[in-house]
Amino acid sequence: MSKKKEEKEEEKEESLLKELCRDDAKLYDFLSNYLLINPLAGISKEGLDILTAKGEKSGNFRPAVDKAIFEGSQNPKERERYIKVIQYLASKTIHAMEQEKEKVEKEKLTDQAASFGRIIEDQKFMSERAEDIIHAASKFYNEKLVELGENVRREAREEKRSKAEWEEQRIGELEKAGREARKKERRGMGREEKRESEKQDKREELAVEERREARGEERREAEREEQRIGELEKAGREAREEERRGK
Repeated sequence: MSKKKEEKEEEKEESLLKELCRDDAKLYDFLSNYLLINPLAGISKEGLDILTAKGEKSGNFRPAVDKAIFEGSQNPKERERYIKVIQYLASKTIHAMEQEKEKVEKEKLTDQAASFGRIIEDQKFMSERAEDIIHAASKFYNEKLVELGENVRREAREEKRSKAEWEEQRIGELEKAGREARKKERRGMGREEKRESEKQDKREELAVEERREARGEERREAEREEQRIGELEKAGREAREEERRGK
């Protein structure tokens, strides 16, 4: 992804989070550090139990937290269970960070101690506001998943168009080569043969033109379809935005 595109994605993410959090600055700060633009790529494919077990060994529960927030956002009927999971992970992280904080404080490492302190405060906030976090995450991730689906389909259409353009170019080159070959052949022909060959060329030219027009119409139809899809996607985004504002 280009830098410009990354910046655009970050701006969209920031705008969506502000819309979801409204005047809740603490919730915005937390979500801006925890929610992922591409959850399908950024969240581990391993199960939550496995990630939690790994966190128990390493002291790093972040992958499990990311997984729990995402799964909780996508499973509204199990939201209460995921709230408890998130609170459990927060308590484990707080315990681990408090131990680390004590160690660095004894060594007078104030910057590291302050860093651990911020993590502890984040985890306390996560535990207290787990329900709000999952609620906002559900809207954020639902929007992102829709966008990812649109991007996948758009890329597929672009690939299809590229193949069609390449095929059209290939056909054009073959047709040109055929005309040049027949032109050379006519040099050694008699009058009648040459006349018949020229008639054949004209028939072929008409057929070529018909095929070219058909391909052109297919291309124009694809462009109209792309525009129609773009309008539908835009309408969908606006409808979802209106729905979010109403809640």
